[in-house]
Amino acid sequence: MRVLVACEFSGIVRDAFAARGHDAWSCDLLPTERPGKHLEGDVTNELTEFWDILIAHPPCTHLAVSGARWFKDKQQEQDEALEFVKMLMDAPIPKICIENPISIISSRIRKPDQIIQPWQFGHGETKATCLWLKGLPKLQPTNIVDGRENKVHRCPPGPERWKIRSRTYQGFADAMAEQWG
Repeated sequence: MRVLVACEFSGIVRDAFAARGHDAWSCDLLPTERPGKHLEGDVTNELTEFWDILIAHPPCTHLAVSGARWFKDKQQEQDEALEFVKMLMDAPIPKICIENPISIISSRIRKPDQIIQPWQFGHGETKATCLWLKGLPKLQPTNIVDGRENKVHRCPPGPERWKIRSRTYQGFADAMAEQWG
């Protein structure tokens, strides 16, 4: 299967699919953190019928409700971010997953098909993660664990905080590759 993982610099989801024998590529404006098949640039140029599945992690900076106190000052940025999400959702690819935290996508485009938590996939943490799905089944939990620590929310301020908060949990990536691959 040909897999495109949009807006992923970490390579975590790409590598989970590649480990299962798929032709998996990540695409991001940033270089990849891990060696592997990576397209550095604008993903809009890659949204073609060539791919069998698209897993997209659009930037949540202007979408996540955790930043609601700044919404009034960023209407244009929000509109642009929502247009980007719509473009990803409408890509000519048969199977699509859009992943984002609790965000205005739910109220401005549509409700998510599923909300998952890291603790359902082997990580003893909380971080509600929404999935908007097309042509894909809901993910089934793979390893429910104890612990409900909110590490991502408590991540200390700093220049790398956004990167730490945006990385996909390995358990999510493995479940996607196993169940959707």
